[in-house]
Amino acid sequence: MYKMIVTALISALCVSVPVTAVQAADGAKAKKTVVKKAKAGKVSKGGVRRLAAAEPRDKVVRRTVTVRGKKKVVYQRVTTVAAAAVPVGRPTVGDLAGLNLTRDPLDLKSNVALVVDQNNAEVLFEKNAGVALPIASITKMMTALVVVEAEQDLDEVLTVTDEDVDRAKFSSSRLTVGDRLTRRNMLHIALMSSENRAASALGRNYPGGRAAFVEAMNAKAQALGMTDTHYHDSTGLSTQNVASARDLAKLAMAAYEHPMLREFSTDPKAVVERNGRPVQFGTTNGLVIPSSGWQIGLQKTGFINEAGRCMMMQAVIEGRAVIMVLLDAKGTAARVADAVRMKKWLTALRPAQFSTPFAPQFPAAVGAAVGSAGAMTQSAAGM
Repeated sequence: MYKMIVTALISALCVSVPVTAVQAADGAKAKKTVVKKAKAGKVSKGGVRRLAAAEPRDKVVRRTVTVRGKKKVVYQRVTTVAAAAVPVGRPTVGDLAGLNLTRDPLDLKSNVALVVDQNNAEVLFEKNAGVALPIASITKMMTALVVVEAEQDLDEVLTVTDEDVDRAKFSSSRLTVGDRLTRRNMLHIALMSSENRAASALGRNYPGGRAAFVEAMNAKAQALGMTDTHYHDSTGLSTQNVASARDLAKLAMAAYEHPMLREFSTDPKAVVERNGRPVQFGTTNGLVIPSSGWQIGLQKTGFINEAGRCMMMQAVIEGRAVIMVLLDAKGTAARVADAVRMKKWLTALRPAQFSTPFAPQFPAAVGAAVGSAGAMTQSAAGM
């Protein structure tokens, strides 16, 4: 009798061990199932990608195991746990205004686009071109224009101070507090490399200081007929620096009249003296590199989260000088891809065929969205 009881206990133990192993294996399979379902998730109103399995679920699984050479049928309860929600990209001011709903013949990824004939100001292509949006570091072109037209001493040595450090968005910079550069070199790297501390130092060293410099920027905008434009700082890190593509085309035409701005903005790389020592800086726009196949006479890029990827430039395409403005593109390569699409479209047409392809539609919510830009999260790197 005693032997029979012992034998029964041993048999029970032999059955329980493989069942535990199966449970562990099923746990791994359950995880795989959850990951697969995650790909099929949908985006909720809060901008969060929800998984298909939103809550833990229990199910009973039938398994066949082998115990001491004999097959046994066991039943297990398996719990699958939903994975965490996956965040998606933060919308830009243009997205909040509904500009991303505007379609165009070239399927551009930029919410705003404008191409103008430089010689006669004829509009060749436009999409939401009259909407004022944050323009990020394209601001620095106006900064440079004000400095040049003020005829300040370009050989004067300026010093980077603690006031030039970005404590709003914590953007990176190759300049450190105490660095000394001439105004000419500050201007050069502000345009070519989009150096925020250089642009800040240029504004701070204007007669009357930073406030007077911003006032001069806005006065110049008004003089150029840039009625949709407002500047708040000299770097473009502020979301309150706004302009429409039409206004930026006017700025590009005015800036193009200055050879120094053309040269500094289109240099692929340059060696400048910082604290008396040579340091090499590079461009933020790969299209100006000679091997790109582009003929660009003036350019400036820009980026903060609220503005998306932006670009303004003068280029010669099929012998025709044009001003191209692209604002609020999605993705690091999107603005370049859109410029390439635009170039191919312009190349495929004979000059006599150039015309405005469609009339832009301006959502009514634009003004409210731009006004609320300051409430958005302030994380970005201007360029």
